Amino acid sequence: MAELKDLTKRSESYSQWYNDLVIKADLAEQSPVRGCMVIKPYGYAIWEKIQRTLDEMFKETGHVNAYFPMLIPKSYLSREAEHVEGFAKECAVVTHYRLKNAEDGSGVVVDPAARLEEEMIIRPTSETIIWSTYKNWIQSYRDLPIMVNQWANVMRWEMRTRLFLRTAEFLWQEGHTAHATREEAEKEAQTMLHVYNDFANNYMALPVVMGVKSANERFAGALDTYTIEGMMQDGKALQCGTSHFLGQNFAKAFNVQFVDKNNNLEYVWATSWGVSTRLMGALIMTHSDDNGLVLPPALAPIQVVIVPIYKNEEQLSKIKETIDPMIAELKKMGVTVKFDDADNKRPGFKFAEYELKGVPVRLVLGARDIENGTIEVMRRDTLEKETRSIEGITGYVKELLDEIQANLHRKALAMREENTRSVDTYEEFKTEIEKGGFILAHWDGTPETEEQIKNETKATIRCIPIGWDETPGTCMVTGKPSARRVLFARAY
Repeated sequence: MAELKDLTKRSESYSQWYNDLVIKADLAEQSPVRGCMVIKPYGYAIWEKIQRTLDEMFKETGHVNAYFPMLIPKSYLSREAEHVEGFAKECAVVTHYRLKNAEDGSGVVVDPAARLEEEMIIRPTSETIIWSTYKNWIQSYRDLPIMVNQWANVMRWEMRTRLFLRTAEFLWQEGHTAHATREEAEKEAQTMLHVYNDFANNYMALPVVMGVKSANERFAGALDTYTIEGMMQDGKALQCGTSHFLGQNFAKAFNVQFVDKNNNLEYVWATSWGVSTRLMGALIMTHSDDNGLVLPPALAPIQVVIVPIYKNEEQLSKIKETIDPMIAELKKMGVTVKFDDADNKRPGFKFAEYELKGVPVRLVLGARDIENGTIEVMRRDTLEKETRSIEGITGYVKELLDEIQANLHRKALAMREENTRSVDTYEEFKTEIEKGGFILAHWDGTPETEEQIKNETKATIRCIPIGWDETPGTCMVTGKPSARRVLFARAY
């Protein structure tokens, strides 16, 4: 089992363990293009389940899908000053539209005669191209609200990359909605925050903290940014999704106005919200162990794998007679099953492979088991094995999948609670932040103090948590009044 022997232990190097796991579990690999990744079929199957589930949740909340161009005229980004400043350093720019053969026969070169009149930006996010389009769609309050989502790829020219967590090109969804009133837009931004929270808890088995970003951490061009923050096993925070109340900034930048019910001309109110393939990184780092991936059943491409133990075709045929009705019944229950009777791998290799890939339940059946009317069941989250009667096994497996889903959430929540602490002094904060985890502390609300803490400790305000301790106090750094504790952590 070379794959497992070569998997770095989390205790040795959490970072290397993560990199090893992404590669060895066949999720993704580096591409020939610097900073970009190839998502392999097994990794993409997980992303498809994430995508399919979220897409249904979006549609249930009244959203529809559309698609907008990948290339954005440079002048569009100039219209919203704060927005362009936030993304300017990450933009990839298209300057020419044609290649030609080099005169010396060395290959192709850019044709200098084919320079674009205006450079195009490969979208880092789509607010500008979408709001230039909405201008043509919106004239009256009757045209509102617009509730559009886009599944797409974006490019942000990152210098330091890590598979799934930070790549130059990544996959995501971005919702862009337009509303007649401020109240509607604010409600939409908060609704989508709760959709993300629901998805993280109930599908990813990831307990997240919902909150509002500080001004320093806010999305470029937003009035408010809402976030869900997860704690990874190494105690670092990971921003897992954001929802932005954009006010009228983009409507004003692109002159998107509408006639309201009182026949007055008003600017439209906006939101945008998104999650990306970074969720794959969150999934890996929240649950996996030194044996490989641990996937919550709700997002596992294969929920149950069945490995037959046989010496000849006759034994395999008997096993199939027992297994086929079982598979049919599980599929009726909505369970995804793989029956692996490949004869080019030994059972021990298959066991290790499916552990590495995080398949939640493994069933093993041999000729002797059929005689005894029993089957071996192993659950991936605890690696516990038991022998059960074949009779009633499908109902038991379905219940076991539900229990694994719940157990992964319980375990992750317990880990977060054990590593969340309150401090009152800056000296105590400096000591505690070295241990990792979430720190709740008072802050005076100024960007200057926030920047000082970041520079001196590498910790950032992850969010002002919603529904957590709102008792006023004094800032741990300056001693000035503080409205409430905020959540600090070192983060990915």
